[in-house]
Amino acid sequence: MFTVGSTLPDAPGRSGTIETPHGSIRTPAFIPVGTKATVKAVLPESISDLGGQAVLANAYHLYLQPGADIVEAAGGLGAFMNWHGPTFTDSGGFQVLSLGAGFKKTLAMDAVGAEADDVIAPGKDRLAHVDEDGVTFKSHLDGSKHRFTPEVSMGIQHQLGADIIFAFDELTTLMNSREYQEDSLRRTQAWAQRCLAEIERLRAAHPERPRQALFGVVQGAQHEDLRRQAARGLADLAFDGYGVGGAIEKENLGAIVRWVTDELPDDRPRHLLGIGEPEDLFAGVEAGCDTFDCVTPTRVARSSRVYSATGRYNLMVAASRRDFGPIEEGCDCYTCAHYTKAYLHHLFKANEYNAATLCSIHNERFFVRLVDSMRTAIEAGDFAALRTEWLGRYLAGQAAR
Repeated sequence: MFTVGSTLPDAPGRSGTIETPHGSIRTPAFIPVGTKATVKAVLPESISDLGGQAVLANAYHLYLQPGADIVEAAGGLGAFMNWHGPTFTDSGGFQVLSLGAGFKKTLAMDAVGAEADDVIAPGKDRLAHVDEDGVTFKSHLDGSKHRFTPEVSMGIQHQLGADIIFAFDELTTLMNSREYQEDSLRRTQAWAQRCLAEIERLRAAHPERPRQALFGVVQGAQHEDLRRQAARGLADLAFDGYGVGGAIEKENLGAIVRWVTDELPDDRPRHLLGIGEPEDLFAGVEAGCDTFDCVTPTRVARSSRVYSATGRYNLMVAASRRDFGPIEEGCDCYTCAHYTKAYLHHLFKANEYNAATLCSIHNERFFVRLVDSMRTAIEAGDFAALRTEWLGRYLAGQAAR
C-alpha cells in the first residue's frame, strides 16, 4: 500500500506513494477537506484541476446528514460526490467531542493562560459524554441524541466506502489534566483494538468491496511520554497507517510529531490531522508525516483572506479596490489566470457567492502546490534550502502586513 521513495538525510521526512483502490497518492500531499461530501464552494472537477490527489470527508457530519445509508446506496462517497480519486473519512471522534461539547472543549494550539478542561462549571452542560464503551452526544443540528462506539464508527465509515478510514479515538485537549490524558490514552488504545476487530469482521462479511485501509490515531497531547507510549501501542497492532491527532502546541509541533514518528514503523503512511498553516506543514513534513488535511484554505477564503508567497492578506482592504493584478503574481491557479483583486474585492463587497469559490480555488491550489514543492525538494535533495528560503520570505512578508 505504501512505498517510501527519497528520505531526508537528517530527519524522518520522506517522499513516497500510497496505493488505494481509486488511485495513487504521491506524498507528501495536502488533502483538501470535503467535510460534508463537498469541498465548500468548490466543484470536484476544480479540485482535480488544481492538483488535489484525494479528498477527506467527515463521518460525523455524513452520519447526521444525509445518513451513511444514503451515501452507501449512491455507490459510496466518491460516487455520491462525483469524485473519482482516492477518499479519506475521519472517524467522527473530533466532531463528536468538539461540536458536541458544550463547555470548554478547547482545541487551541496554545495552552498559555487557559483553564482546566476537566471540570464542568455550574450551569453548564456538556453535550458529549465519554464512557469506557463510547461517546453519547447530541447533534449540533437539532439536539437529537446519538451514540458512537468504535463499532458504530467503523460501520458508518464502511458504509461511506472511503479508501482510507480512521479508528475511533477520544479527542483530548491541551487543557485536560495529566490524569485525564492517561485515562483517555488507555481508552483510545482499547478502542483501537475494537476498531481493528470490527473492520476485519466487515471486510469478511463484504469481500466484494474494495479493501479499506484503517489508520490508528495517536493521541497524548503535549506529553512526550504519552505520545511515545500511544505510538508504540498502535505500532504493535495491524494498522495500515497512522494518524497523528489531538491538540498540538504550535510552537512544539515538529518535536511532538517526531516523538510519534520515531516510534512508528517506516513502511506505513502517517497522516497529520487538521494542521494547515504553511510553517506547520514544513514542520510536519520534516518530522515524517506523509499526508495532511485542514479546512483553513476554504474557511478563510470565505471571509476574503488569501495566501501568497509573501503572507496571508485580506482582499477587503481598500488597496484592493483598484488593484487589477492577480491575488499572487506567478500563481498558476484558475483564479489568478482570469480574475483580479479588484474584481474579487467587488464580489465580497456585493456579497456574491463566486467570491468564496474563486478564493477557495486559489487557496487550495496554494496549499497543494506548496506541499508538492516539498515532495519535489525531498526527491532533489533540496528540502532544507526550500524551507529556509520559502519560510523566510513568507514569514517576513506576513510580519510586514
